[in-house]
Amino acid sequence: MKMSLLFSQTLREAPTDAEMPSHQLLVRAGFIRQLAAGIYTLMPLAKRSITKIEDIMREEIDAIGGQEMTMPVVHPAELWQETERWYQIGSEMGRFKDKNQRDMVLAMTHEEVVADLTRKEIHSYRQLPALIYHIQTKWRDDPRPRAGLIRVREFTMKDSYSLDRDWEGLDLQYCNHYQAYFDIFHRCGIPVIAVKSDVGMMGGKMAHEYMYLTPFGEDTLLICDDCGYAANRQVATFKKEALPKEDALPLEKVATPECKTIAELAAFLDVPEARTAKAVFMVADIPEGQSSVQKFVFAIVRGDMDLNETKLTNALGAIELRPATEEEIEAIGAVPGYASPIGLPETNDYLPVVTVVDDLIPASFNLVAGANDEGYHVLNTNLGRDYQADIITDLTAARAGDACPECGGSFREIRGVEVGNIFKLGTRYSDSMGCTYQDKDGVEKPVIMGSYGIGSGRLLASIAEEYNDEHGLIWPITVAPYQVHLVVLPGKKDGGQVEDTATRLYKDLQAEGVEVLVDDRAESPGVKFNDADLIGLPIRLTVSERGLRDGQIEFKRRDQDEKRMIPQQEIIEAVKAEIAALEAEIQAKVVEMPFEE
Repeated sequence: MKMSLLFSQTLREAPTDAEMPSHQLLVRAGFIRQLAAGIYTLMPLAKRSITKIEDIMREEIDAIGGQEMTMPVVHPAELWQETERWYQIGSEMGRFKDKNQRDMVLAMTHEEVVADLTRKEIHSYRQLPALIYHIQTKWRDDPRPRAGLIRVREFTMKDSYSLDRDWEGLDLQYCNHYQAYFDIFHRCGIPVIAVKSDVGMMGGKMAHEYMYLTPFGEDTLLICDDCGYAANRQVATFKKEALPKEDALPLEKVATPECKTIAELAAFLDVPEARTAKAVFMVADIPEGQSSVQKFVFAIVRGDMDLNETKLTNALGAIELRPATEEEIEAIGAVPGYASPIGLPETNDYLPVVTVVDDLIPASFNLVAGANDEGYHVLNTNLGRDYQADIITDLTAARAGDACPECGGSFREIRGVEVGNIFKLGTRYSDSMGCTYQDKDGVEKPVIMGSYGIGSGRLLASIAEEYNDEHGLIWPITVAPYQVHLVVLPGKKDGGQVEDTATRLYKDLQAEGVEVLVDDRAESPGVKFNDADLIGLPIRLTVSERGLRDGQIEFKRRDQDEKRMIPQQEIIEAVKAEIAALEAEIQAKVVEMPFEE
């Protein structure tokens, strides 16, 4: 491809809203252009890299028995109503009516469609196991798209779905994907770790996320270096240290002026934060049948701990969860800054109240809590005597320094970007949509399902995040849009020799199967070299008047500072050898990874 014909251009400045290096560089290098919030066009260079990424996915999923197909982006709502996710998913789902006024869904994922296909196509145990996949557009109306391709609303995913007769079959396909995903990421040059994760809206029995570690990541991971425990903070558990058991003391109301935070309260009363109860007020949309109801939520954790909203959402089965406003707190009869479940009216004219407490609260005695009176708290509150819980469960967020639940070692925190996930769905969709097969003994049994996804755009952005320097991108050979950047620097007195040599070299490289982007523009050498560094192709060749005087061409790897001059007659073989070496470097990273539950 000639840069004079390339349908994109490089930019000197990054967008003002671009925070992550990958976002800045992909825009500046002409790979992506924003259409709207969270919606991007993949320009020709990005499309070539995405195609290579998706071909790697195809090869690895085909290798474990996958069959590629294409499923629709638009789904009839009836399928999602059968599984009840129509009622369980909030505003992120794209809903619309067709011209016949039928409710329709823009695909967030394809479990429902796969289940519908399964109940129509799978009838006998002889048809199982099966593994199908596609690479298709998805839509999730994220309210906070950010970081370029990292967090978008419209995106492309490779999602595969396993169908099995029994749980042992699912275990095998899950393990096959576990390794295949590592192979995909390693072939793309991305280092990842697999961590336990929340099953979320997918449901099921188990899930792992593949995390690319970067300080710019939006997920927090808890790692124990002593035993290898790793989990997303959304689901991480830890060993909680209970307070010494005490007899319940009488309630005592005390004045606590201007103490609206746990830190202020503990300092004023000269007590540890662990001897206080922290109340967090939320409003939740909770499904009930084919509709939902709003409820006011009192979530209570010990004062030295933080609420994990994902755990609270799961405990409630909530569609959406948001902080309550001061007006809403007052509407249920509580006092902002001094609120607790103690002394609340049994009924209110606003919303039903549900109280959810962390499982450490029953073993925490005589805590300080709000008195629901401005400027006052209550000493010696105890669950069961002074207030009741509707739900008792783990609600707290793990933090660095907390004790690992497996070995007691100390957690450390790292940040990461989720680049893939795998789920053991089990019979979550089979049961709701009637996906059964006839076993050998003639008995109808549910098909056991798994779901496995990788976002190709997010993976591209993560590669850009991993491979860059102050000058621009540095693409791994396996996913670079082109392998060679051919820079042409004609001289004023070369009689067209430079351009003729570059044209021959361009054609000869293409004839050898080498992918070449040639900079034939009428720009200065500085502009051409800067753009070559910005775009970041693995190998740069420079044809110049000075080099041709000695019959040589300049050779440089993008990831190295060294430049070397190579005789014209040797340049083709040198390029091919370097490509092979770069590919071998990537292949050496593809290793067997032990499966860790």
